[in-house]
Amino acid sequence: MSRLSKAVIVSFLTGTVGLAASLSPVGVGLEENFGLDLLFRLRGTREVPSDVMIVTMDKVSADNLNVPAEPEDWPRTYHARLTENLVKKGAAVIAFDIIFDEPRNPEHDARFAEAIRNARNVVLSESLKKEIIPLIDERGARKGDLNVETLVPPISILARSAVGLAPFPLPKVPVKVSQYWTFKTGAGDIPTLPVVVFQIFALEVYDEFIRLLEGISPSQAEKLPPSKEAVINAKHIGNLIQVLRDIFTGNPLIAEEMLAELENSKTPSSDVKKDRILKSLIRMYQSPDSHYLNFYGSPGTVITVPYYQILRSMENVTAAQNHLDVRGKAVFVGLSERMRPEQKDGFYTVFSQPNGIDISGVEIGATAFANLLEDMPVRPLRFGAHCATILLWGMILGIVCRFFPTGVAGLSVIGMSVLYLIAAHFQFRDTGSWYPLVSPIFFQAPFGFFVTVLWEYRDTKKERQHVRRAFGYFLPDRVVDQLTKNMAEIKTSSHMVYGTCLSTDAEQYTTLSETMDPGELTSFMNRYYEVIFKPVRRYGGVVSDVKGDHMLAVWATAYPDVTLRNQACQAALEIGRAVHRFKESSDTSHLSTRIGLHSGRMSLGTIGAVDHYEYRPVGDIVNTASRIEGLNKYLGTRVLASEQVLDQLDGFLTREVGKFLLAGKSKPIVVFDLLSRTEESNEQQRNLCALFTEALNAYRRQSWEEAIEKFREVMTIHGADGPAAFYLKVCEEYREHPPGEIWNDIVCLNNK
Repeated sequence: MSRLSKAVIVSFLTGTVGLAASLSPVGVGLEENFGLDLLFRLRGTREVPSDVMIVTMDKVSADNLNVPAEPEDWPRTYHARLTENLVKKGAAVIAFDIIFDEPRNPEHDARFAEAIRNARNVVLSESLKKEIIPLIDERGARKGDLNVETLVPPISILARSAVGLAPFPLPKVPVKVSQYWTFKTGAGDIPTLPVVVFQIFALEVYDEFIRLLEGISPSQAEKLPPSKEAVINAKHIGNLIQVLRDIFTGNPLIAEEMLAELENSKTPSSDVKKDRILKSLIRMYQSPDSHYLNFYGSPGTVITVPYYQILRSMENVTAAQNHLDVRGKAVFVGLSERMRPEQKDGFYTVFSQPNGIDISGVEIGATAFANLLEDMPVRPLRFGAHCATILLWGMILGIVCRFFPTGVAGLSVIGMSVLYLIAAHFQFRDTGSWYPLVSPIFFQAPFGFFVTVLWEYRDTKKERQHVRRAFGYFLPDRVVDQLTKNMAEIKTSSHMVYGTCLSTDAEQYTTLSETMDPGELTSFMNRYYEVIFKPVRRYGGVVSDVKGDHMLAVWATAYPDVTLRNQACQAALEIGRAVHRFKESSDTSHLSTRIGLHSGRMSLGTIGAVDHYEYRPVGDIVNTASRIEGLNKYLGTRVLASEQVLDQLDGFLTREVGKFLLAGKSKPIVVFDLLSRTEESNEQQRNLCALFTEALNAYRRQSWEEAIEKFREVMTIHGADGPAAFYLKVCEEYREHPPGEIWNDIVCLNNK
């Protein structure tokens, strides 16, 4: 194969693999969580438009006004006075990022409503309530769920007074906030708070907007109120927004023609601001239903004034307060606390601080408004441009890597990546355009380089890779790496470790194997093992042995480690849940799984002779884990763990089920029923554990009647509880035939 052919193959491979990676869910997530973050951090803080500010209901204001710390509890007469002061100072629009969905003092509510009504520019927040409605078919069976989002408006006296109402839903921490909705389609395509605030702010150019639309489409202009006053008097700003949205989405050419008309018109310098608002308004209706936030900087970057200063500014005008200029601005009122990490209204963003300070919801709302005003959200490349960029970049990288010597190619790739990063940074800083970084720089560049390097050695390594791949199906990666370096170590690779063994066994496997065709059984068991292997891998375990319906997994380290035992317990609970889901999705059969866990010292490595070796743990721990797993059959449980596994281990709900002398063992072992993670447990489970413990203690005291009564109570309250049923039978036998004086509480089991 010629050098050119190899270069074409490498370039095509780098481009297509990079494109696939960038479009995958993982790639999209990395691009948003790392690539976009990097662009923000390279850009740093940028100037916030002077047309927006925040009035914060912070702790300083609460202390100065002698009101409760929670903003929802502040007297609404204060909000009335604040509104009146902002109106007197010339605020263009006032948006309260507070939910007033409960009535308070009637006089205070009426006073606040009057101030809102007189202001004629106040927007109040609505909340979105999510409900899940089950879908039932004609026979009463549940077919699925319907997610319904319902708007919860402010109390009626306030809602009637406001010029507009709007929600502003955002995801809660720890989800990183990168986007916001302009129109919430899930709740009826309603406009959100930044859109409503911007539309009211843009009413100053409403007359120009109507004239512009009339020149393009007179019939559409007739659908709108004739003037700004008509819009405000009707208090139907939401209706106006919906009509405009229908106009622009129904005929996208109207927006394009209006923008072209604005571009071609000769605008006096005094009207530049109006033209900017008009263009931004039109583009807002052209845009998709969600935007990426173009943050201005760390928390507090948007101009923020304490609530109490605005409240007192009209009462005591001093030189120090003359800077409180709100004329012509959009004012957002809400909690924006920069000093307390425990803030309740904080959202995790790229600019969240290491000390725990997040950007508040009201500042995100103000940021979204400012983005709309500037018409400068973060704009990802369109799908076609994104694909072309990734493919072209990958092909250039592939050709450079294949045509130059390895050292020169490596330096060239680094230099090209730096230049790409610089270009992407300037585009992001100046226009908000978001060029992908993760795939081109951190995936394609090293991918193209290393593919080229590996090509040179592929012939000599091909056979070794085949051998390693074959070993990988039977041995852990660490052991495979060791053996591929030195095959002679295969007989001496055992070592002593401290570990936890997890043993599983499937119920009714014998019956299943008798009723299934061997090919069908093989396919079914492969799917079953895929289900139970995943939790083991996820929590750091190694699948050591598989026989029929049995699996043995190991967590091993040189010294006792609570973390590994915790991971083994997590895997055991996850296996139970995964098998339950598998049973529900399988149309072939049901295959419940019993699990046993035990910890201690053992030998881990290869065992065998002559020409056959296997990698597995050896020692009493393995056998005991299997015996504990078998104990589930007697107790009717699913996950049992020894005392050694749970020693000093927190975070799980367990109950001791007794001390057992297992079949073939000479020492008894204390066994626990592993029920769930503590945070996932419910009251019924905790009550079960407490009541069962009382019954078990009565059993140990040989109080047979008391024990029988309590075990029956367990079964009455909690249903068919296996351990309770087991001990109930034992206690009834002891009641009829009491044990001798040397009796202890150990339960002896003669069978596996």
